[in-house]
Amino acid sequence: MSQFRLKLKSKKATLIIALVLPFFAMCQDGNLGNWLIYIGNKKLNSKWNIHNEVQYRNYNALGDLEQLLLRTGIGYNLTENNNNILLGYGYILSENYINNTDDKFAVNEHRIFQQFTTKQNISNIRISHRYRFEQRFVEDDFKMRFRYFLGINIPLQYKEDGNNPLYLSAYNEIFLNTKSSIFDRNRVYGGLGYKFSDNLKLELGYMNQFFETSGRDQINLIAFVNF
Repeated sequence: MSQFRLKLKSKKATLIIALVLPFFAMCQDGNLGNWLIYIGNKKLNSKWNIHNEVQYRNYNALGDLEQLLLRTGIGYNLTENNNNILLGYGYILSENYINNTDDKFAVNEHRIFQQFTTKQNISNIRISHRYRFEQRFVEDDFKMRFRYFLGINIPLQYKEDGNNPLYLSAYNEIFLNTKSSIFDRNRVYGGLGYKFSDNLKLELGYMNQFFETSGRDQINLIAFVNF
């Protein structure tokens, strides 16, 4: 039975890879960027957890780096599984194009942030809210920003044992600055996910990020790992 399950999971992983590859082909020739995202969580006990995250963001296909983001933090559950506060640090390397040329310049950012996450269930739909306040040290400049994230998770299968691996995921996140130009950006995302186990989920989704005067579309491939 264990070998059968292993083969089944292998086939599912192969299917997901087959679905992902066409998106990367689209990114290669167009102006559609892609983000490869790893989000990890280590549960220390019923109260404490460690968050870690790596995001490799590209302008087009792999190899045209837009931004590398490394983030970590330590969290504390105010109530079991539903309300978490977290103190974190992030390092962000951005490679920005100079006007309309092929030349880039690097920008380094160190970021301290505090956040509160709360989750709730409405029937079988899971809703999460995240409130995050950031202190950003961008080269010689200091900025602060507030972010609000609203996420929805909808299972596409129903089983009596509660194991519903296939699901839809969607979120909206707004970014607000504390200085003159208050609106920073907004992200809207929709994706399809598969839960292989309590320790691993994969999502493939489409995100639109828009600013005051411009916007950009991304294909996101996200791995959620609990260990």
